[in-house]
Amino acid sequence: MPVVSLPYKYLERLCGTDRQTIIDHLPMIGSDIERILEEQVDVEFFPSRVDLYSTEGVARAMRGFLGLETGEETYPVTPSPISFSVDDNLKDVRPYIASAVIRDIHLDNEAIISLMGVQEALHWVVGRGRAKVAIGVHDLDKLTPPFRYYGAPLTRSFVPLDYDREMTLAEIMEEHPKGRDYSHIVKDKPVMPLIEDANGNVLSFPPIINGELTRVTESSTNLLLDVTGTDERAVMTALKVLCTTLITAGGRCESVTVKNSVMPDLSPTLREIHVGSCNKLLGTSFSAEKIADILKKMRYGAEKSGEDIVSIRIPCYRADIMHEWDVYEDVAIGTGFSNLEAELPPTFATGCEHPINTLASSVRDICCGLGYLEVMPFTLSNDEIMYSRMQREPDPKALRVLHPISEEQTLVRTDLLPLLLDLLRMNKRRELPQRIFHTGDIVSDLQTFQSLALASTHPGADFSEAYATVDALMRELGVAYTPAESSDPAFTSGRAVDILVNGKKVGVFGEIHPGVLNLFDIDQPVAGIEISLHLIFQQ
Repeated sequence: MPVVSLPYKYLERLCGTDRQTIIDHLPMIGSDIERILEEQVDVEFFPSRVDLYSTEGVARAMRGFLGLETGEETYPVTPSPISFSVDDNLKDVRPYIASAVIRDIHLDNEAIISLMGVQEALHWVVGRGRAKVAIGVHDLDKLTPPFRYYGAPLTRSFVPLDYDREMTLAEIMEEHPKGRDYSHIVKDKPVMPLIEDANGNVLSFPPIINGELTRVTESSTNLLLDVTGTDERAVMTALKVLCTTLITAGGRCESVTVKNSVMPDLSPTLREIHVGSCNKLLGTSFSAEKIADILKKMRYGAEKSGEDIVSIRIPCYRADIMHEWDVYEDVAIGTGFSNLEAELPPTFATGCEHPINTLASSVRDICCGLGYLEVMPFTLSNDEIMYSRMQREPDPKALRVLHPISEEQTLVRTDLLPLLLDLLRMNKRRELPQRIFHTGDIVSDLQTFQSLALASTHPGADFSEAYATVDALMRELGVAYTPAESSDPAFTSGRAVDILVNGKKVGVFGEIHPGVLNLFDIDQPVAGIEISLHLIFQQ
């Protein structure tokens, strides 16, 4: 989860109260205080609350929670003639761009640090390391509209941020620190995404680096925001959070036209919630008026519209509100969990660890002892990673997401090894060897099973390493097994083995097929293992 640094002077100025009051109440709005320093407090927030990734966002929430300023904050958007054109050659590269203008803002050093902080937090949480979303903030007074977003050749050059000489896009990806960190996102694309103004000045080379020309300083008063990416919803979420953050900091927002679409839309979302459902979930007996007052503390617009109905206006920056239960949670937070009456459960039971979890715990200890590092990949994945890149046929019994929010999260994982290979891809520039493992749930045919996967990559990774690892693991578990030649297409033929226990296949190991490595963009050999722990348990 992201850690946000909140400087006391700036936070007190925006909140209108003293630092100790703020610190005392920060945990009440859903945060963990990491450390309290002399000049700032560092706070960790849940990934869902992207609106709290800045001092401005925290101050806005805190003013409501303390009752200093309740109800919704309005965000007017003034029309402007500024526009972006978008070339079709970016359709399969980085197709989405959103933009806005912030006028008459006065940024001191602490405000600039806060802006940079929310940028990086959004890059990590919403942007998945800039792959889905990348953000640019520019000094508009140094530019001439209209702007163009297009696919440029590698020979195009400009002066990147923190440099004093022109570099081609190819040189930036090879030599600039940001280029080395993020070039993998676009390096295999036919053209490079680039944003320039009417005079050909380069604003940004997303998702890698902005131009030095548009650097934001304390003297900057008019800003141009650009948000590019591969997921339209994520792009719009990042833009709304940025705009509302900068409006809270004292700026005013103007619209930008992007391919005939006027943005940003900072209007609230309208919804009705049911008083009875809220009280049933929280164990309360609040009236509609009471719930409306509590939600105003949480910066909603809210009023009673019936005996059992509260009409609410959800702020545009609250991308985490997906259904009524999210609103009920805010009612609980606004009430204060300590103010909710505690009750003993109607039944009691003595719990114990499930045997399969006991087995998984032993497996973790063994894998760590074998020199593997535990990782935690996502539960949701997609067909490309699960099957296409693994050269396997799709599982017809996979549990699929009915309304996925992105192409990256369309099904619940049915295997663990593909996710480890994807992690190796993302970390291929790190030092070798890399040995990782994960034990956790997979889902097939609407049933949940425990599985284990291990992967090792380095120049000498081979079948023998996988065999030795499986042999040591099964010996430590006290499980007798029989190896049998495997035909799994994810592994190299003749260098893969099925693991049989009492004549039943419980796993597979061997050298990952070169074709699979190419599809995952991994340039070192990989020894891979996947074992179904639930099948071992059943034996």
